Amino acid sequence: MFEQAFRSIDDVLWKEAGCTTELDYTEQTSWLLFLKYLDGLEQDRADEAALAGKKYSYILDPQYRWESWAAPKGKDGKLDHNKARTGDDLRDFVDQKLFPYLHGFKQRASGPDTIEYKIGEIFGEIKNKIQSGYNLREIIDHIDDLRFRSQSEKHELSHLYEVKIKNMGNAGRNGGEYYTPRPLIRAMITVVNPAIGERIYDGACGSAGFLCEAYDYLKATNPKRTTAQDRTLQERTFYGKEKKSLAYVIAIMNMILHGIEAPNVIHTNTLTENLADIQEKDRFDIVLANPPFGGKERPEVQQNFPIRTGETAFLFLQHFIKILRAGGRGGIVIKNTFLSNTDNASVSLRKLLLESCNLHTVLDCPSGTFQGAGVKTVVLFFEKGAPTRKIWFYQLDPGRNLGKTNPLNDVDLAEFLTLQKTFADSPKSWSVDAKTIEPASYDLSVKNPNGREAIEHRSPAQIIDEITALDLESAAVLGNIKALL
Repeated sequence: MFEQAFRSIDDVLWKEAGCTTELDYTEQTSWLLFLKYLDGLEQDRADEAALAGKKYSYILDPQYRWESWAAPKGKDGKLDHNKARTGDDLRDFVDQKLFPYLHGFKQRASGPDTIEYKIGEIFGEIKNKIQSGYNLREIIDHIDDLRFRSQSEKHELSHLYEVKIKNMGNAGRNGGEYYTPRPLIRAMITVVNPAIGERIYDGACGSAGFLCEAYDYLKATNPKRTTAQDRTLQERTFYGKEKKSLAYVIAIMNMILHGIEAPNVIHTNTLTENLADIQEKDRFDIVLANPPFGGKERPEVQQNFPIRTGETAFLFLQHFIKILRAGGRGGIVIKNTFLSNTDNASVSLRKLLLESCNLHTVLDCPSGTFQGAGVKTVVLFFEKGAPTRKIWFYQLDPGRNLGKTNPLNDVDLAEFLTLQKTFADSPKSWSVDAKTIEPASYDLSVKNPNGREAIEHRSPAQIIDEITALDLESAAVLGNIKALL
């Protein structure tokens, strides 16, 4: 049911001039799904209140509820075509009345952790790009057919939503920044091994993949949970921050579909917070993240950090170390040049990491782990509060070239997870004593002493590109020589 509905919605959005990629499709589907979800949530709460003999106070005014403007029903339970808006009437209502009304919730909310504040944030950040009221009517009818009240329905819908996010990652443009391969996330969570009661944080949460997978992990490893534990998981376990509007909306929807009703995700630029202002009450037990790299932050943002650098990922790493409590655990994806860069910021950051944290594991990921990203990455696993004594390295080699049609899977990471428990040596893994690390450079380059030097075979296209570039260079040199004659 869900798969067909999603396909039909994408087919309608394809006709819209304002929706050109998977990013637009996911964004537009998300705000409609959110309002449909909100309608179900309100109905459930109203039913619970009635059973308890109480009166429920609705979040939305009557004319802005899904059942009033999107899908008014007749006595037979079917869409009342006489009351249902369509065409220009529907589009104008959504653009001129519904969105401004929902955006106003941000000012009226009692705090940023409420569902009211989330409503205001979402509808202040995104715009309705469906300019044909007839197309909008068709999409609303598909969404209205969806049911996600039961756990099994939510599970199926969340799985399909994850597929949409993955497709965004493959859509070119900047879609890849929203998607970290789920097998890698699951392996990172297994190593960090969170427990109920610990607070888990991602300051660059994107589509909230780490938080959703951590929620699934905690449910799977604690099948006999109490009501109090379930409330802890809902309200006081998962925390995220996200700078970009689209990713923020998708993160909220993704967490809701996974079963977290009022996600603690804040729409903000994490790096504008001054590290000196972080207090003990702000700290977390676990940090799991894949911060954006390659970005450049403005000088005034860099002022918030002891080690000043324009590299976004390096600023995030400082933030994560600072925001972990003593004894807290981290799993962070970062580009592998971090291990060996010789600039002052990189050396200082490696020194900080090794001296303030026990960097116990480095997972070296192969090319192609991240779709569309040309850089190689490593995952740093560390515990805050004691200096590093020994680092265990593992060089992940799935034995094939990773790509869009051949992505990383859970089996690829099984050996890593087995060996990591005991930090065992193998042809792909080895340990380095912190005392042997050069104190001038703190170089942590991944060099496998057990394996032969890896030969990376380039694709024919890459070789041809290099030949073309060299030919152009040769032609320019010859041109200069000719000019001298």
